[in-house]
Amino acid sequence: MKKLLIYYLLLIFICFAIPIIFTSNFLSETKNEITNTISQSTYDYKKYNKIKLLHAETNKIEEIDLDEYLYGVVSAEMPASFEEEALKAQAVVARTYTIYKIVNNDGKHKNADICDDSSCCQAWISKKDRLAKWNDSEKDKNWDKIVNAVNNTQGKIITYDGKPINAFFHSNSGGETEAPIDVWGGSGYPYLQSVATSGENAYSQYSSKATFTKKEFTEKIKKVHNDFKINFKEKDCIKIKEYTEGNRVKTIKIGNLELSGVEVRNILELRSANFKVEIDGDRIKFEVTGYGHGVGMSQTGADSMAKEGNNYEEIIHHFYTDVKIENM
Repeated sequence: MKKLLIYYLLLIFICFAIPIIFTSNFLSETKNEITNTISQSTYDYKKYNKIKLLHAETNKIEEIDLDEYLYGVVSAEMPASFEEEALKAQAVVARTYTIYKIVNNDGKHKNADICDDSSCCQAWISKKDRLAKWNDSEKDKNWDKIVNAVNNTQGKIITYDGKPINAFFHSNSGGETEAPIDVWGGSGYPYLQSVATSGENAYSQYSSKATFTKKEFTEKIKKVHNDFKINFKEKDCIKIKEYTEGNRVKTIKIGNLELSGVEVRNILELRSANFKVEIDGDRIKFEVTGYGHGVGMSQTGADSMAKEGNNYEEIIHHFYTDVKIENM
């Protein structure tokens, strides 16, 4: 009787347990399939091995291998004389920026993924044109450095919260990078913070000067603001009122206007919004520090860090906050 009861209980257990096991496995497998499908459909970076590049001057679109495109970007954006680790950092940043532009395509270039205009996307130059600009004794060595920087970081991109970042970069930060909110407004990006960088004053991009006559100065501003008025006899006719976290001019009073440092930089074509200004007789003199908008990786800062022994990953983590470097 006991044996019969045991067999009966065992039969009940089998009847209930088997469906549960199969159902659990099915749900687990289904969940994995859904996860994989989402991952592949949203971030299947393999399909970006070729990109459509718009040549701004000719308005023609060329389909090109991603790595070949990156050779042209790195050689156009950063001097081949820079340290190899800096070139690697530039390669990863350029690859990330490219993938970000494709994934977040705003239709700006219609049938193209990205253009070769540095004021819009990234600079790009063909191998033929790049080699033509180098001395014969430098050509092979320089091109090999560029190719190695891209190949030795092949497939590497920078991500934040599992997504490719908007990897801004510029020439020289003047010692401190800028938060994007102080350049373009908006809410900014959590991975683009103001960070200090040493050694940038050793580069020619670090400082520059610009001088205008009072007439030239007035005419340039009036082209943008036709209601502009200024009395140069007034003591504070030009006065910096506020600075950004990155030590650039945030707001400046000029005559009857209050402008952002970024706008003044654009109007007067200064190298950056990190400037000092003085009136000297008939002339308005600007002393400018840094080169570029100041957001993201500083190229001279990257080279300076590489010279100090930092590798490309350390350089990237310095300029972009709380990011990961992952394989596409």
